[in-house]
Amino acid sequence: MRSISKAVLGAIAAASILAFSAIGASAAIVCQGTVCWHVHDSYQYPPSARIIIHPDDWSGGSGITFREHEGRGYWSGDRWIELR
Repeated sequence: MRSISKAVLGAIAAASILAFSAIGASAAIVCQGTVCWHVHDSYQYPPSARIIIHPDDWSGGSGITFREHEGRGYWSGDRWIELR
């Protein structure tokens, strides 16, 4: 009986760890106007950038252009603005 209890307790602990690690992930789609890109970390954007943050499963439909860029920043027209 004890080994069954330990197995169940171990499974619950493993499921809890997995659930909390999934919550910690912060993937999102960020848009400035009709230009969007994927981010993996949360950033503070200046209010003047007019950034809108969507969940990672968001699909923008027609008229949305995806431009990916490494690093911390945002698109402003055709220019990448680096954040420090």
